[in-house]
Amino acid sequence: MKTLLISVAQNNGFFSELYMRVQEGGPFWMTLIILCFLLMLILIVSAILKLKSSNNIFRKSISLINQIALLALVIGLFSQLLGLIQVFDAFQSLNNVNPELFAGGLKVTLLSPVFGGFTFIVGRLASFILSWLRNPEMDDMTMQSTTR
Repeated sequence: MKTLLISVAQNNGFFSELYMRVQEGGPFWMTLIILCFLLMLILIVSAILKLKSSNNIFRKSISLINQIALLALVIGLFSQLLGLIQVFDAFQSLNNVNPELFAGGLKVTLLSPVFGGFTFIVGRLASFILSWLRNPEMDDMTMQSTTR
């Protein structure tokens, strides 16, 4: 653990490393994914505050979390496809492809799906945990009040 802390202190730092990866993966697409992540975090906090509210309001919050998480994943995969097309176009114009250059291009195309996948996993885990924490009696009370 101590060596991990020392290596983190010697490196650029988490946020500078994150910034470098965002720039490397394509600032436009990565920024969209990060905005989805931040919006999803806001929706998760909102859903936590709505645990005791009616079933419709809570389900709407969960649905929004899931949709934003899926959007981040799709943006990541779409940007990867666009990046792969650019990589293959660049290598098609070269006569002799260097494997290191090819591997570097593939690494760059994988950054946005990784960020999108991370956002998707966090969103799905949050919706699962929130649904699990929700008291089922709240749903029953909501159903009873709507049938009256």
